[in-house]
Amino acid sequence: MLELLLTSFPAIFRYYQLKRRGEAMTVWNMRTAVFAWAVMAMGLFLVIFYFHPKSYSGLLPFRTISVVAQTSGPVTEIHVENGQRVAAGDLLFKIEDSSQKARLNQTEAEFDKIAAAEIKAQDTLRAALASVAAATSTLEKLSVDRDNARQLLTRNVGTQDTLRQTEASVAAADAEREAAQAQADLARAELSQAIPAQRKAAEAALQVARADLAKTEVRSFSDGLVTQLALSVGSSAATLILSPAMLIIPDRPEGLPLRFTAGFNQVARSTLYVGMPAEIACNTNINLSFRDTVLPARIQAIQPAIASGQVVPGGRLLEAESGMQRGSLLVYLELIHPEQESITIDGSGCVVQTYTDNLDGIFGHVIAATGVIKAAGLRLKVWGAMVAGVGLGGGH
Repeated sequence: MLELLLTSFPAIFRYYQLKRRGEAMTVWNMRTAVFAWAVMAMGLFLVIFYFHPKSYSGLLPFRTISVVAQTSGPVTEIHVENGQRVAAGDLLFKIEDSSQKARLNQTEAEFDKIAAAEIKAQDTLRAALASVAAATSTLEKLSVDRDNARQLLTRNVGTQDTLRQTEASVAAADAEREAAQAQADLARAELSQAIPAQRKAAEAALQVARADLAKTEVRSFSDGLVTQLALSVGSSAATLILSPAMLIIPDRPEGLPLRFTAGFNQVARSTLYVGMPAEIACNTNINLSFRDTVLPARIQAIQPAIASGQVVPGGRLLEAESGMQRGSLLVYLELIHPEQESITIDGSGCVVQTYTDNLDGIFGHVIAATGVIKAAGLRLKVWGAMVAGVGLGGGH
């Protein structure tokens, strides 16, 4: 509309010219002026729409956290409500935990069995060492008897039978000593290897049992707002990510800038650039006074790929006709004034108007000046959105 008004001067001049001459205004004598008007209007339309792209798909995206239980079972307690704020570590709900507690008690009882086995091994070691000492003493005594029998035999005083008996007694005593030593070595191995290994296995099982018990208490991992709580006491806690118990809208981390997204036509790629000034008008900020409705912003990043062209592995070959629907160019924008972030609402739908100001020379100044028309048009769009939003425009 504004473009037609700005380029209507040839028709206006022709009208006053015919009026001074006293000639009637007809289609024939207005043809040149109307043609010039149409050409100029079309050129102005093209320049403005090319150098100042607009997007109606602006959005302020936000993240959500799906709360899913890590173990199944009926819910016994619910500690939050819809709309309640929670902090990281707050208890959300509890799941029936009798089997987990029983497994924990069983695991803890293993330590008593290991302690009893350790005491038994220590007693066995002491008894084995005593047996080794006794067998060693007996072996030494019998060895002396054997040596004496040999000396007596060499003097022709002793007998061969006596020597054989003492040698057999020495061999038996030596075998008894080795058996006692083996029993002592077995007890030492039990104390130094088997029992520590059993204790480590029991500690690992205890950690697993405690972790399983902890899973029955579902806690928040982030500060945020609880929404879409669908649980009730007695209902089964779902472990599928597609069926969360509730959602948490996390608080935005401090220092993280708020970013809007907008999808532009692919033709605008040659015009858009990082740092390009823009204005954002979100539906949730529209008000009768127009205060804080149109927010100044700048383009911070342009996604270097079009989402509609991505290819993922599948069971079917890629069909070229599936790409006939052209995707949009994704652009990220940030507000120039960070203090205005507090008046925005996550998920708001917005209109994004960009303005080219990076061209040099007189032509660049003229192009930048034509942005005023798009700025005025944006405010007319906001007024129309407000009229439609209050119900005067019909529909939604």
